[in-house]
Amino acid sequence: MINQGDIDPATLQPVTIPRSEHAISRANISSSALKVLYRLKDAGFQSYLVGGGVRDLLLGREPKDFDVGTDARPEQIKDLFRNCRLIGRRFRLAHVRFGREVIEVATFRAASATEAAETSDVAHTDEGRILRDNVFGTLEEDAWRRDFTVNALYYDIRDFSVVDYVGGLEDLKAGTLRLIGDPTQRYREDPVRMLRAVRFAAKLGSRIHPDSEAPLQELGHLLADIPAARLFEEVTKLFLGGCAVTGFELLRHYDLFRYLFPMTDEVLSHEEQGFPITFVARALENTDTRLAEGIPVTPAFLYAALLWEPVRLRMQELQQQGASGLEAAQIAGNQITSEQQGFTSLPKRFSLPMREIWMLQPRLERRRGRAPYRMLEHPRFRAAYDFLLLRSEVGEASKELVDWWTQFQVLNPDDRATLTDAGAPAKRRRRPRKRRSAAKSGG
Repeated sequence: MINQGDIDPATLQPVTIPRSEHAISRANISSSALKVLYRLKDAGFQSYLVGGGVRDLLLGREPKDFDVGTDARPEQIKDLFRNCRLIGRRFRLAHVRFGREVIEVATFRAASATEAAETSDVAHTDEGRILRDNVFGTLEEDAWRRDFTVNALYYDIRDFSVVDYVGGLEDLKAGTLRLIGDPTQRYREDPVRMLRAVRFAAKLGSRIHPDSEAPLQELGHLLADIPAARLFEEVTKLFLGGCAVTGFELLRHYDLFRYLFPMTDEVLSHEEQGFPITFVARALENTDTRLAEGIPVTPAFLYAALLWEPVRLRMQELQQQGASGLEAAQIAGNQITSEQQGFTSLPKRFSLPMREIWMLQPRLERRRGRAPYRMLEHPRFRAAYDFLLLRSEVGEASKELVDWWTQFQVLNPDDRATLTDAGAPAKRRRRPRKRRSAAKSGG
């Protein structure tokens, strides 16, 4: 295997695949990305479509987004596009916005950040993790700075060819996911690459190359140094990309899941064949199915499923101490959410509905009087009902309860009354106040 440190990019000869020998067509490239590519080219800069967009187009897939690589500096990119915003401290990037679509434009980076480690534009931790890296370079150097070979393919807008410096095309054909350079060093530079390796292996159905696979179980602890907000982004990409089941299995295989969801992992480790592992797997399978059918999925429901077993066990402890079902659900939900925030943060727009899904589970057991009618009006009822379905599928909630709520939703108000003791809800009539006598009122 060739290591990055053994390479002199100036001497490299890329493999160039002409337009007639590959399947990428401009018709399949975002019009916004094409505008960026052509404007950079017309301004005299090098301009390439790069990364996952090129990889997916070569595989006949529809890319989720399109990234551009160029020799233009961030400030020069901003001068070309009024709709551009520069972001990032660790890596300086340009975001060119077209309505809701954002085209990410990155300046080519130097071959080795360590060669410029004494400059103010590069910073590392003692572990080797890159904190800041804004040393710019050439196309050849940039290719060797990317993470995986299949992500280091460049589509040249000048002649529509594909340029490959690192053997990415061969790995793509062979279904191999391989890190560029020394795997241990690259994982230490950015531990999130371990999660990306799992995500790409799951998404592409690829096998991680043995050299890139070996350090995974040894370096998982480095994820503890990654900001929780960044890990949340990686978790959503991994579990909301349509391959959640495979991604989950790989995370557990490489012992990485415990650094993301330690409370859940502890439960799964003790009950490998029981309800918890089945429930999580079923929830992730349901997520993949919904995405395949074009049905939206929210991180709130995903996290509710991933953290449900720790919440359920905490609820049981609180109820044994005398708390009611609703009180236990509220306290347990708040505690588990707070503890999880230290590993993968969850924005309030997701954590609040997640806790509501949990808190509505004991309320779904109330089927008398006005309670069911109030439940139907709750904005989170449908999510809570879907969650109840999952619990029932693995035997954690009764099928009779699910059937009751299924029937209650479709019945008309008069028929619903037959399912409850108190009948349909009626408006409360206020009793008229009794007029006090003059003697009692002191009048």
